[in-house]
Amino acid sequence: MLSTDWSHAMGIDVPIVNAPMGGAAGGALAAAVSTAGGLGMIGMGSSATAEKLAAELPHVSNINRPFGIGLVDWVTAGQPDLLDTALAARPSLLCISFGDRWEWVSRAHEVGVLAATQVPDLLTAQRAADAGVDVVIARGSEGGGHGRPLVGALPLLTELLDHLTVPVLAAGGISSGRGVAAVLAAGASAAWLGTAFTACTESLLSDATRAQLLAADGTDTVTTRVFDVALGYAWPPSLPERVLRNAFSDRWDGDEGSLGAEAAAELAQAIAAEDFTRSPINAGQGVGALTAVRTAADVIGQLGSEAAELLSRWAMPD
Repeated sequence: MLSTDWSHAMGIDVPIVNAPMGGAAGGALAAAVSTAGGLGMIGMGSSATAEKLAAELPHVSNINRPFGIGLVDWVTAGQPDLLDTALAARPSLLCISFGDRWEWVSRAHEVGVLAATQVPDLLTAQRAADAGVDVVIARGSEGGGHGRPLVGALPLLTELLDHLTVPVLAAGGISSGRGVAAVLAAGASAAWLGTAFTACTESLLSDATRAQLLAADGTDTVTTRVFDVALGYAWPPSLPERVLRNAFSDRWDGDEGSLGAEAAAELAQAIAAEDFTRSPINAGQGVGALTAVRTAADVIGQLGSEAAELLSRWAMPD
């Protein structure tokens, strides 16, 4: 059986968590992951509102399994009702990342909710632990979506494990049973996977977007700010996003200051038309492991069984 002290304490069957990806990880995916034995997370990104979160919560209201919610710190700072709505749902885990405010930790604890945050380096992890965060996610630079691309997943994970006493989850480029086994063998309390679940039938992504992900491999991603700048998103410059590279990113990456209204309008039209020669798709370097549209239960089952078999083999070599 694939288990860790943390997964056992959380009441989940396998130490696998779906990353709370805004625009991809809604209530349906979270419910499917939790029902399959992992920890399903509802993700609310930079466009989050309390109303949008409330619309996803019915999916997890009656599953009788642990679930979590992931928010962006600087978004919740401007929308107090977003945090109120998240806490009122009583998730098992609340993950708020990409900021330096920690008042939410005590609020989570007051209602019996565990606090988590994604960290890009040891200093941020130590600050989080000092603030009372219950678990940290070592987010390696290989991961898809937004984050500070400072350190790869494995060196970050090992450094945090050497210096922290709180549980550490591993994130960034993990999309296979072998990857799950590797981080668990290194000491991670669970694997935190995003891209691996993007092509699931329960994700919020369109069929056309899933097809692009299935056709990509790890060399097709790039870390950039061009889409945030062109679309006027408020993500700080220190938090670029890893996406599938395309003609728009190739043209404007490194030249964001020259982006004008014409380019922004072109991008908006491409997004509306699902023209992926210009439209962005978040993806990590593990995207090459995606081979088919599958249910979350299938993904959890394969990841868990492959990881368990490998860990057993490594523990008892021939």
